[in-house]
Amino acid sequence: MSLVSYLINGLSLGAVYAIIALGYTMVYGIAKMLNFAHGDVIMVGAYVVFTTVSGMGMNPLAGILISVIVCTVTGVLIETIAYRPLLEVSKLAVLITAIGVSYFLQNVALLIFGADTKSFSSVVPFKGINLSGVSVSGETIVTICACIIIVVGLTLFVNYTKPGKAMLAVSEDAGAAQLMGINTNGTIALTFAIGSALAAIAGVLLCSSYPALTPYTGSMPGIKAFVAAVFGGIGSIPGAFIGGLLLGIIEILGKAYISSQMADAIVFAVLIVVLLVKPTGLLGKEIQEKV
Repeated sequence: MSLVSYLINGLSLGAVYAIIALGYTMVYGIAKMLNFAHGDVIMVGAYVVFTTVSGMGMNPLAGILISVIVCTVTGVLIETIAYRPLLEVSKLAVLITAIGVSYFLQNVALLIFGADTKSFSSVVPFKGINLSGVSVSGETIVTICACIIIVVGLTLFVNYTKPGKAMLAVSEDAGAAQLMGINTNGTIALTFAIGSALAAIAGVLLCSSYPALTPYTGSMPGIKAFVAAVFGGIGSIPGAFIGGLLLGIIEILGKAYISSQMADAIVFAVLIVVLLVKPTGLLGKEIQEKV
């Protein structure tokens, strides 16, 4: 494969990471918590599409819509049951709870679907195009386009709608926002709903490009997407987008030119270097806390 092909594949993988990272960055930016169960919501969404499309023979678009609804409800339930009661306690308790929720979702999937790898059928209806001798798959085109549309739509939503402005207010000062009449719990729940819906889309796109599905499918992509969010500047939508794309390119180039076995180590090493140089990430802003 040529360098151009590797870059295109890197952009495709990075677009998936970016979509997942948007969920991380929104939840952290608004609720100031790290939802490490986010990666497993990806797995839930992929299994819903697998069940509805491959198992029940439904139209792929209907399967994706059901997946988005299921993941949205799952995200809101996770926030309401597991995280909301812990908002006033230490962040460590929330972090431990998130890990527990992650294992809970994985084990439920194990009980329902078993540990065997399922062959996921791509939901993309066309095979792709050929550009000057470089083959670009349909999954790659759809993934990159979907990522751009989501980032633009999310940016417009946050900046120009009433719920989006409420999110910005809560992210700045939740206490002051509540005094101004903003429903902070509802705003946080909406954030989880949006992030979980994006996780469903990311799960479908990921498994369409890499057609293997297990209860652990979302674990490593979820961790890498968190790395992408930190890389770009956690709390920043453009940062999640840029961080995801760069991480995908770095991973694919690392596999191609250095070592496929060392690709993950290279990704995390790059993150360490970036944080040593700029601890807030590429587009992150330093926040001074009053003591």
